[in-house]
Amino acid sequence: MIRLPLLDPDAPTSFPDPGQALTEPNGLLAFGGDLSPARLLAAYGKGIFPWFSDGEPILWWSPDPRCVLRTQDLHIGRSLRRQLAGKHWHLTLDHAFDAVVRGCAAPRRDASGTWIVPAMIDAYNRLYHLGHAHSLEVWEGGQLIGGIYGIALGQLFCGESMFSRQSGASKLALVALARLLHDWGFPLIDTQVANAHTLSLGAVEIPRAQYLQDVATLRRLPGQPGNWAPFTDALIQPCAPL
Repeated sequence: MIRLPLLDPDAPTSFPDPGQALTEPNGLLAFGGDLSPARLLAAYGKGIFPWFSDGEPILWWSPDPRCVLRTQDLHIGRSLRRQLAGKHWHLTLDHAFDAVVRGCAAPRRDASGTWIVPAMIDAYNRLYHLGHAHSLEVWEGGQLIGGIYGIALGQLFCGESMFSRQSGASKLALVALARLLHDWGFPLIDTQVANAHTLSLGAVEIPRAQYLQDVATLRRLPGQPGNWAPFTDALIQPCAPL
């Protein structure tokens, strides 16, 4: 039987040591609590994130190893360059946060359901309006065809999810975000767990202990507070060389 700590509803910044997380399932640490801005920001600042399905209690995770993309090590392969050649797409920041989150929550052909339940959508929209959560959108004409969203803490970006309605759109979103964050001095994007999509762009797995050290440092550094929409012009659009 799995025994997990129950989070104290009156202590939104209190979490167990991530070193106490289970190895099977990998990283499961605690349950309960809520999705208030204070609790979510405290969780990400400790290397912890929520992940649960409809009908489950809120589950909190800190897997080992952790998958990260170091922005200086971004890899753009030939196949992606060819895929994006001639695309008349347009990129924006923080122009359609809710639409990006809902795009990520939509059913996918390779998955039976979504962990981005309505309570999660509401919670991250609250963080967006407080200037802590951000999205990068990919448009074709006036249609949203892809994007990525996540949380910024100091000089750390915690990627939550991305989606694509046209092949290559989500990869372009991550590439553009990584380039912008590198220019801003953000060295790291947390991608949580490894998948072929992020690994192809240069993401690597590192020990949880190393990730927690990175978080402890980066969260205290000056970042880019507030809405990021005014920085849209700083994005490298897909018509430019990657």
